[in-house]
Parts: sequence; structure tokens; C-alpha cells
Amino acid sequence: VDALDQVRISYYDSTNSDLKYATNGSGSWITSMVDSNGSVGLYTSIAVDTFGNAHISYFDNTNQNLKYATNASGSWVTNSIDKSGNVGSDTSLELDTSGKAHISYREIINDALKYATDVSGAWITTTVDSGWVNYPTSIALDASGYVHISYVGDNALKYATNISGSWVTTTVDSDGTVNSIAVDSSGKAHISYYVYGNLKYATNASGSWVTTTVDSDEGTGYYPSIALDTSDKVHISYYDNKNHDLKYATNASASGRWLTTTVDSGGDTGYYTALALDERGKAHISYKDGSNHALKYTTNALGRWKTTTVDSDGNTGYYTSIALDKKGKAHISYFDYTTIM
Repeated sequence: VDALDQVRISYYDSTNSDLKYATNGSGSWITSMVDSNGSVGLYTSIAVDTFGNAHISYFDNTNQNLKYATNASGSWVTNSIDKSGNVGSDTSLELDTSGKAHISYREIINDALKYATDVSGAWITTTVDSGWVNYPTSIALDASGYVHISYVGDNALKYATNISGSWVTTTVDSDGTVNSIAVDSSGKAHISYYVYGNLKYATNASGSWVTTTVDSDEGTGYYPSIALDTSDKVHISYYDNKNHDLKYATNASASGRWLTTTVDSGGDTGYYTALALDERGKAHISYKDGSNHALKYTTNALGRWKTTTVDSDGNTGYYTSIALDKKGKAHISYFDYTTIM
């Protein structure tokens, strides 16, 4: 949360293999260098604390390490959090109420799910699950500060939490790939995920896991991102691979039925969606425009969807991540893939 009411973006610039950051706090977009030490910045995830400071987790491709950057001191400071090698992909970052970081990520060489936090004042890393773990991890914290992680292991959608005091893992669905997690006001988990061309949703709000197909239009549901409003209603952004559009689904209607909307149908657009909700339950979505190789942002905060191109320099907009400040302004991290093309 950013009390300064500024939009901020961190992203990977592969022209020079850099992690960069952008803000429109002055009224126009300004970018700055965060980390230019080697090839860095893949799988960025951003959060903003109550003082308006940015915190970013990301992958150091040169050294195969998990890295973390923050401007909390007034200038950018970067640290290697996990240097065990071939580790740090698929990061997901959340801050607790004290501004301490919690990061889920993958250890590629051992196919493991790992977790890192600086709650104690020093970074401590833990292996949560090992075996065949892949696809992006997603992390959320409940009101008591317990950790909830969704991920894919052994070709199944899985869930891990330390709410009992130690890590417990559960298979949610025997199928599932890319996924996103949120936690409601009662500490129950809500997961959006992709299964064979469908958008699915799972929750343990009733005490046991219940799964639902939200959108069964063939080829839809990829790159899902989930958020809950103040009434614990569900909102999901995702990519329609059949029609190449950005879509949005919610059960916040009076009937409680799922309603789906095509938000952006301009070309091949809607990759790498990330969703956040403001205090009024309005959606803010960052995503990649594949046709124009650009980072885009859209919101229905004014009652209708308004879309903006944030960055169209080169081939950019991969692995987007979004957070909002107290006034509903957006903060986005993303990866610039320019020189790989």
C-alpha cells in the first residue's frame, strides 16, 4: 500500500539485462534503474508498504539466484536472498502488516517449492515441498500473518500453508497448471487456475475443497489472477487463448452467479494478467499486448473499462504483477524481453 498515491512499475530490461522501475507520481511515467548487475529481473513480483516504498522479488539469471530489491532506505538496495544455485524462478511476493516480506519461489534443480522471509530480521529460506514442482507459485497472507501458497506439483494443483505451525501440503485438484491465490477475511483460500482450456476456481471456504468451472469456452482461462473484494467476492482476470482476448470474471453479482466479460479484444492481448482490487471493489489489471509487444493496464474504476499502454518500447510486458495504494493507484512489475526476440 502506497500512501503517496503514486503508480510504480518495476520491470526487466533485457536490452541491458536490467531490472527497472517506473512511477507516474509526477503525472507522467518516469523510469529508473534498480539492478543492472548481470542478466537480472525475470519473474518480478512487486509490493508496496505503508510508507510508499517498493519491494520487488526477482530472478538473477546470471547467477541463478533469488534476489530482492527495495527503495525503503531512499535509494535502491538489492540483495541475493537464496544463492544455492538454480533457484529463484516463479517468485511471488507479499508484505505483512509490519512490512516484512514473504516470497514463494522454485528451486529448479531439485524441483522444489521454497519460501523466504525476513520476519526475524534476517532472511531465512525453507523448502516447503519437493518433488516435481513447476509453474508459477502464488502466495497470500491471512489476517494473522500465516502463509498460503498455491502451486503445481506432480501434475496436480497443490496448496501449502503453515497455519498449523508447520508446513502442510494438500492436493486441491488432480489437474491444474498456472494458478493464483487469495485469502478471505476468515483465512480461507481461493485459487483460480487453468485446466485443459477452462478457467477453474477452488476454495476451502466450506471446510473442504470445492472446485468450480468458471469459464468453459474452449481455450480460455490461461494466466489467471485472483483477488477478493471487501465482501469476499471473487474477481479473476485471465487470457482467452481461443479469441486472443483479455477476460474478466466475477461472482459479485446480486445472484452470486459467475459473469464473464471480454475487457480487451484489440489483437492478441491479455497475456500474463495480474489483478488487484481497490477499496470499492473496482478492478485494475496489468497484462501483455502480444500484438504490439507492450505492457498494458486497464481498470473499470470509473464505471467502464479504460485501457492504457504503459510501455511499448521493444518487446515488453511479460510476467506482470500489480498492487494498489490506498487511493487505488497501480504499481506494476514486469519483464522486458526485447533482445531475446
